[in-house]
Amino acid sequence: MKPTEELKHEHQIVLLILKAAEREVANISGGGALHVDEVEKMVDFFQNFTDRCHHAKEEKHLFPSLQQHGLPVGSGPVAVMLAEHEEGRKFVRAINGALPEAKKGAAKSVEEVRDKLAAYIGLLRQHIQKEDNVLFPMADKLIPADEQQILSEAFARIEAEEIGEGTHEKYHQLVSRPRDILHN
Repeated sequence: MKPTEELKHEHQIVLLILKAAEREVANISGGGALHVDEVEKMVDFFQNFTDRCHHAKEEKHLFPSLQQHGLPVGSGPVAVMLAEHEEGRKFVRAINGALPEAKKGAAKSVEEVRDKLAAYIGLLRQHIQKEDNVLFPMADKLIPADEQQILSEAFARIEAEEIGEGTHEKYHQLVSRPRDILHN
């Protein structure tokens, strides 16, 4: 499997969690109570799977490889992706920061969770579209097959060394259990 195919597969997992997040935003907007436990699981997923695993693969390996093959990191598509990664981190920190007061029922904090979650969903959906349809096809053309194999190996090291054995699988299982945060 090409490294970009692995990243696209991870995008599909992220999109499933975003669907659950959209349901939570709609629930809160409709006057429903915040499901704190579910949002905490989403934050954990966004911090560990989306950022520490998926974005780390891109930032530490894919983007530098693209730079080596002539795509600048300081401008153009890679710069946009990096800026969006950072913007997403800010949204997740804001959601996480508002949760303790939201858990106590503070209306302003519940609104903060809803609004930042909605903003994060919009950002990530657009981000995934750009990567899947623009950046990853560029990577497939620019990065030679032998270097793609090296990227795949580097991605596996991130899963094993940086987020820990079994963590990646834990999040795959999360989306396969509809009674968790993906309630139907």
